[in-house]
Amino acid sequence: MTLILLASACLTIVTLGYVSLCAGSPFGNCRKCRGFGYQLTTDRKGRPKRGKHCRRCDGHGKRIRLGRRLWNVWSRIYRQGSDTPTARRTLPKG
Repeated sequence: MTLILLASACLTIVTLGYVSLCAGSPFGNCRKCRGFGYQLTTDRKGRPKRGKHCRRCDGHGKRIRLGRRLWNVWSRIYRQGSDTPTARRTLPKG
């Protein structure tokens, strides 16, 4: 029983930590270009030089975190309200 409590406490701490990270810093470094905005390449001598423009982050070097993206989607749906169509009842003729 204590192992289950310990696991749930650790999961709760990790979740709250990620939520606070997404709230405090919604943008993280791009994983493809590592925050540079372009890919590093090397010249013939082996020295690093600026490469192509990063298509994933559009050259900004920052991307929105997954948790923040989910929060944005949830809040957008919540603000719009329920847009699901309801079944209409038809009255019998007569």
